[in-house]
Amino acid sequence: MLLDIEDLTVRLPGAARPVLDSVRLTVAEGEVVGLVGESGSGKSTTAKAALGLLPTGAETTGAVRVEGQDVLTLTGETLRRHRATTAAMIHQDPRAALNPVRRIGDFLTERGATKDQSVELLRTVGLPAPERHVRQRPHELSGGMLQRVVIAGALAARPRLLLADEATSALDVTTQAEILAQLRTTREQQGAGLLFITHDLHLAAAYCDRVYVMYAGRVVEQRTAKALFTAPTHPYTHGLLACSPTLGEAVEVRPIPGRPPSLSDTFTGCPFATRCADAEDACTTWQPEPVHLADGGSAECRRVEPGAARSHPKELSGQ
Repeated sequence: MLLDIEDLTVRLPGAARPVLDSVRLTVAEGEVVGLVGESGSGKSTTAKAALGLLPTGAETTGAVRVEGQDVLTLTGETLRRHRATTAAMIHQDPRAALNPVRRIGDFLTERGATKDQSVELLRTVGLPAPERHVRQRPHELSGGMLQRVVIAGALAARPRLLLADEATSALDVTTQAEILAQLRTTREQQGAGLLFITHDLHLAAAYCDRVYVMYAGRVVEQRTAKALFTAPTHPYTHGLLACSPTLGEAVEVRPIPGRPPSLSDTFTGCPFATRCADAEDACTTWQPEPVHLADGGSAECRRVEPGAARSHPKELSGQ
């Protein structure tokens, strides 16, 4: 397995609950895995764990293995080499990753590319006239072009694992589609795995092979993208789909009631119970644990029966 996160729990000083709680997640070679959920659900922290970039003072248990090596045990030069060659992050804001006074070519050579390779990388990610762009500075390029530059930088060392954290959410739809297509092409060419973080569940369902849904630092559902979109199981997944606008037939957008929990909130049972229209009294004391589904996925919901082929054993009322 390329990325194997096993029972990862991360606690921050002063927080009432873990920022990540018993997270399990895998990415195989050549696979695109989606990670979705509201802001504060733990998506970015999960991705950063694969780079050993957890916050200072964080207490961790569990393991984060990349190609069999536990990243949480790496230090010094070994950790720097892992970040430089084995895994690479593509952030939402490309300007934050680029030095405004350095040329684009400098950014790529600092990541291990030669001058000729820098030009070829820019051509690979779809930038026209790459010979000219390597001599330019960030302020001379548009946001979409800069995102391509950042992707080229991530690919410079031919990493085995790509981590894309909302890498296309700030782009227009056309540019987003072009970059997603380019990411898939380059991933296939290099045989890398991709962890794709997004707020857009519809995009994840269309783009990814499998999708993990996170809430309050826990994975509450993980399925194939097709199963998640056509027969979601957890009430939170239903809620995310219900409040996501779609093209085509007009469908009422229904926000999830309440607010996402903060790190000061604690739970005696299911963390989603206070926002769930189908919660029962027992949900407030039920200790979350994955319930395995017939299709190989899982969901953390008391109302799901083990081996269920689809959503709930009785109809959902409010999501």
